Amino acid sequence: MRYSYSFRPIRTLFLCLSAFFTLTVSAQTDEDAFFIRSVYDQALSHGQAYPWLYHLSTDIGGRLAGSPEASAAVDYTRQMLDTMGLDSVYLQACEVPRWVRGEKEVVRVATSAMGSYDLNAVALGNSVGTGIDGVSAPVVEVKNFDELDALGNQGKVKGKIVFFNRPMDPNQINTFAAYGGAVDQRVYGASKAAKHGALAVVVRSMTNKRDDVPHTGTLAYEEGVRKIAAVAISTNDSDQLSRLLRLGEVRVYVRTTCQMLSPVTSYNVIGEIRGSEYPDEIILVGGHLDSWDIGHGAHDDGAGCVQAMDVLQLLSALDYKPKRTLRCVLFMNEENGLAGGRAYWAASNEAEEFHMAAIESDRGGFTPRGFTVDGHEEIFKPKYRQVTEWLPLLEPYGLSFSTGGSGADISGLKDQKGLLFGFKPDSQRYFDFHHTAEDTIDAVNRRELHLGSAAMTSLVYLLDKYGLE
Repeated sequence: MRYSYSFRPIRTLFLCLSAFFTLTVSAQTDEDAFFIRSVYDQALSHGQAYPWLYHLSTDIGGRLAGSPEASAAVDYTRQMLDTMGLDSVYLQACEVPRWVRGEKEVVRVATSAMGSYDLNAVALGNSVGTGIDGVSAPVVEVKNFDELDALGNQGKVKGKIVFFNRPMDPNQINTFAAYGGAVDQRVYGASKAAKHGALAVVVRSMTNKRDDVPHTGTLAYEEGVRKIAAVAISTNDSDQLSRLLRLGEVRVYVRTTCQMLSPVTSYNVIGEIRGSEYPDEIILVGGHLDSWDIGHGAHDDGAGCVQAMDVLQLLSALDYKPKRTLRCVLFMNEENGLAGGRAYWAASNEAEEFHMAAIESDRGGFTPRGFTVDGHEEIFKPKYRQVTEWLPLLEPYGLSFSTGGSGADISGLKDQKGLLFGFKPDSQRYFDFHHTAEDTIDAVNRRELHLGSAAMTSLVYLLDKYGLE
């Protein structure tokens, strides 16, 4: 007897299952798209980031770690988080350095082909002062440490003031890459020059903009090397000083009274919503609460702090109940020590926590472009592949993912083997304001700031809903 088999019922069943799956995925995607749209609507109409930033940057001002302004910022942001009805709001202690700038810096061209005049200058963070009498010496210009060593080995640096004058590369589209290619002279220049007997260093400001605004920023002294004073001068003054040196000897007088005082206790500010299904999986959003003292820290990094706070505010306003624990962390002392970040990593590791994801906003409050993504090499590729599957939901808002660093304050969480994200706004104008007196609320566009809050909230929503396998 012969049997005749028909595959039609099986084929029909397969088509029905396929259609059901397609409809289910489509409905899920539509649900996500609708929620993300509601996030943007809420942020643009009722976001709180800008009014919070106005008070933080204008009413409190520059928030150098250990200062009264930093303490006021801790109190203010804790109070604001307290108004959101979060499950917990608390402070985490950390010991921070206490550096003070002292009297207004004097950097003066004392003798040159053009006579005597003052330069636009600021002391670099953590620098020692010159003493009340100041330092006066001929200037020697270098572009890099190889040039410095070559001159130093010939005895042409001893007793001089070293002028580091390597510009940021204007051909770099990514201005953070340009910054990274120039900032070593600011961070390490003082100790490198001191090894050759230099009396002080003058550094070109870290920006591509040509103006009269000097940029501060931290330096790091090498242990066992004599500490000498370090100042930054504006790009216009750097160009002029270089021109004068081509005409002949230039003598410069530098006077600073900055000093490092005893460390003090400060705090990270933390608020969280406990997850309903996976409370032990943490999604962190954050920025650093401290800033330099010469401006108001609006872009760096008040913007990142208020955006992180706004993520929790927006989700609460939309009545979203997270599956995972959402934690906002406002770190202290990123600028000249990273004490807050280190205290947080240590406490988290001791508690055996797992940060499934961490997002830091520390690149200003400009138009959002997406996120850089980093992670432990053992888990990075599959998890990065997973988040890129969300691009169709984020691309309508101009967002993308790229590999790269995340943020200094969250970098120490990499060994927990979650993903680390750096919020990436448009970078072209950031270094016009970075570490300057120009970093005020007037430099921040309200709409761009709130678009950033919405971008971060959208990513948090997707991470919370789907997790990372």
